[in-house]
Amino acid sequence: MKAVKFRLVLVVCIVSMIIVMAESSPFNETISNRRELIRHKKHNGPCKAHNLIDKCWRCDPKWADNRQKIAGCCQGFGHNTVGGKGGKIYVVTNPSDNDVINPAPGTLRHAVLQPQPLWIIFSCHMNIKLQRELLFTSHKTIDGRGFHIHIAGGAGFMLQNIRNVIIFNIHMYDISVARGGMIRSSPHHIGIRGASDGDAICIFGSSDVWIDHCSFAGSFDGLIDIVARSTDITISNNHFVRHDKALLFGASDEKPDENMRITVAYNHFGKGLTQRLPAVRWGFVHVVNNDYTMWKCYAIGGAKGATIISQGNRYKAEHGAAKEVTHRNQAEKSEWCKWTWRSEGDLMLNGAFFVNSGNPHWAKQYKGYPLLRPEPAHRVHELTNFAGAALGCKVGLPC
Repeated sequence: MKAVKFRLVLVVCIVSMIIVMAESSPFNETISNRRELIRHKKHNGPCKAHNLIDKCWRCDPKWADNRQKIAGCCQGFGHNTVGGKGGKIYVVTNPSDNDVINPAPGTLRHAVLQPQPLWIIFSCHMNIKLQRELLFTSHKTIDGRGFHIHIAGGAGFMLQNIRNVIIFNIHMYDISVARGGMIRSSPHHIGIRGASDGDAICIFGSSDVWIDHCSFAGSFDGLIDIVARSTDITISNNHFVRHDKALLFGASDEKPDENMRITVAYNHFGKGLTQRLPAVRWGFVHVVNNDYTMWKCYAIGGAKGATIISQGNRYKAEHGAAKEVTHRNQAEKSEWCKWTWRSEGDLMLNGAFFVNSGNPHWAKQYKGYPLLRPEPAHRVHELTNFAGAALGCKVGLPC
C-alpha cells in the first residue's frame, strides 16, 4: 500500500514539474498570448450591442449577406471611411506570402495591391506570416468576420499616402522588423524599400482610416503608429495587451502635424501595457469611453501642443504602478499649461488622476468637429465588453 502511495505521489510530482516547465516555455507564452487576445466571456443569450458602432451591425443575423453594411457604421473623425464599399468581394484562399514582387492571386498581398475598391474576406481560419511589410492601395476593406485571422510572427501593415481603408476583426501580434529590398507597392510599381520599423500597423500620410474589432499584442515597435500628415482616423472596439509603447500619434516634434484628427473609442487597454495609450504630438485626439485597466508609467502622454479630450473613460490604476493618467514629454509647466488636455466625466479608480491643462471651454473653439458623444463612464465595461477580434461571428447568426 505504501509503495502504491509513493508511486502516486511521484506521478503527481512529475506531472506538476511538466506543467511548470510548460508554463515557462516560449510555446506556452504564445498560447497565453492567444488566450489573452480572446478575452471576452462566451455570451449564450440574445445578442446585445451596447455602443453606437456595434448597434449599427452586430445583431443582424444576415451580416454575411450584407458585409458592406459596416461601411456606414464608423463614428468619430473617421466617419467618412467606407473602405471597399461598392467593390467586388475578394476571397483570400492562400495564407502564404512567398513572393512580394509578384504575389499569387488568392493571397492577402495580392488583394490589397489591386487598383479598384475591394471588400476582402477569407475562406477559412488563417495564420499569415508576412515576409515584408504589407503595402496597401486605397479603397480596401479587410474583413475577418467568420474566421480567426492571425497576422503574426512577421511584418505588419503599411498604409502610405493612401485613403479610405477599413481593417476589421483581425488578430495582430508578435510583429517583427522585416528586411528591405524590392517590393511591389502598386499594380504598376516595384521599388526598393528599407527595413520596416516593426509596427503592427503604420499609417503614414493617409486619411479616412477605420480600425475596428482587432486584437493587438507584442510588436517590435508600436502597435499602431500614425504619422506624417495622417488624419480623419477612428480606432474603435480594439483590444490592446502586452506592449511597452503601444500607440504613437505624430512622430516628430519639429514637423507640425496640426491637422491630425483621431478618435479612440470603446477600446480595452489590458495586461502588460506600459505607456503611450496613446502618446500624441500635435493634432486633436478624442479619447472616449475606453477601458484602461492597466498601465505601468502613464496612459495618455504627449508633447508639442497636442489637444487631447478625454471623456467618459474608466481609468483604473494598477497596484504598485503610476497613478497619474497623464504625462507631458520634456516640457516645462509654463509650456504645457497651454496645451488643452481635459478630462470630462471620466471615472478614476484606485487612485488614478488626470492633470488638466489648457482651455476648459475648448468645445466652443472646436464646434463642428464630428466628435463621438460620450456615454456615462460607469457604462464603459459593457460598452467595451466585446472589444477585440474574438467576436465568433457565424453565418446565419448575430455576431
